[in-house]
Order: sequence, then structure tokens, then C-alpha cells
Amino acid sequence: MLRTPTGGAGHGTATADDRAMSIGAVLLQLRDEFPEVTISKIRFLEAEGLVEPQRTPSGYRKFRPDDVERLAQVLRMQRDHYLPLKVIREHLDALARGEQASLPSAGGQWDLADGSSDAGSGRATAARIGRAELLAAAEVTESELEEWESYGLVAPTAEGGYDAETVTVAKLVADLGRFGLEPRHLRAMRGAAEREAGLIEQVVAPLRRHRNPQTRAHAEATAKELAELSVRLHSAFVQTALRIRLH
Repeated sequence: MLRTPTGGAGHGTATADDRAMSIGAVLLQLRDEFPEVTISKIRFLEAEGLVEPQRTPSGYRKFRPDDVERLAQVLRMQRDHYLPLKVIREHLDALARGEQASLPSAGGQWDLADGSSDAGSGRATAARIGRAELLAAAEVTESELEEWESYGLVAPTAEGGYDAETVTVAKLVADLGRFGLEPRHLRAMRGAAEREAGLIEQVVAPLRRHRNPQTRAHAEATAKELAELSVRLHSAFVQTALRIRLH
């Protein structure tokens, strides 16, 4: 739930200018629901025409509450429906004109009320999507996806299709690519992640082999907790290394 700033007691109703926010304030507000959003992402969405904040005479962005809500809508549709920005922009613009517009996907028409699709048995779901939906979610070409796969950055599941984690990886690889980081640069990150997963597997393997079902269930919870701690440690290492290099 987005938090909307309000005026304090005794100050009357806040005007639109009073409630306008800087891009940093918008980031903090969005991160409650979207922890991975960055200032670069917000600027990119602006460049793509998804939001049009006001500008001060000195050039600073000022976002109104409806700008923040529109950004949240865009991020939800990317996260939940794996849609390209062009489709999202057209859909939101149609709604702003008062039109009754359904939300299309690469494989059919999405119903925003329940997330279902009319694409039949091949429809995309939050659990697994097809190749066309992955291309739409990451906003890349077939050749780019093939390059990612050649470097082992993404791969379909054994049952076919791509799971939610792979969609997240694809989006992050695409975002990093906008900064000039190529798949060959990211292969080392993939290798490090595989080694970390191996360490976690060593810890939980005895629990998974246990005859007690509750103990085996505890293994899954332990693996998840270890993975979260590993991510936090990795982030701390990167921040520490950057701080040393920048000072």
C-alpha cells in the first residue's frame, strides 16, 4: 500500500505543490511494495513516457501523488503480468481517456481482475511463462535471449517454460545491460551464485534426507533463510568494496 504524504494539523489542506515529491522520496515510497526499484528505473520509465513529472526552474523532478500511483501501476503490471512497457503505456492511456480496455499479453488478453488469460492451455501464469512472454517481460529480442542462454544466465525449466525467478533474472540482466554490462561480465556472478547454492545445499542436505517429514520441511525453510542471508552478505560485501574504492 502506497503511503500518501498529508499536511500536518493546523496547516489546512495541502496543495498539489505542497504534496509534490522529489525522486528520492518517490523511491522510498515505492520500495515498500517494490524493494528492487531504483532511481535509474524511475528515470527509465520517465524516458519511456510512462510518467511525466513536473520540473522546477532548476530542472529538478517533482512527482505528484497521481504520478506515484501511476508508477506503482506500471511496476505491478510488469511484475504480475510480464508486459512490455509499450503495452502498459497504451493500456494506462486508454484508461485515462475513460475507455474500457482489456490488458493484452504476448499470448492473449489478460483480465486484470483475476490475472487469468484467454490464451488457453498455453497461457502464461505467475508460476511459469513461455518464451514470448519472457521476451516481453524483459523487453529484449530473441537474439539477446539466446545470448543470455549461451552464457548460462537464464534457462527454461525441465518441464519447459520459465519460472518466476528466471523472469526476475532476465529483467535484472536487461537493466544491467542498459549500463553497458554484457552477458560475459555477468557470467562470474552466475558462477558465484552457483557456489553459494552449493554451500547451502551442503548445510541442508542432512535435513532433507531425514525420515521425519517435519524435519524435511524444516530443511526448505532453512534453505530459504540461508539464501536470504547470503544475498544480504553479498550486498554488504559489494557496498564495502565500493566504499573502499570511492574514498
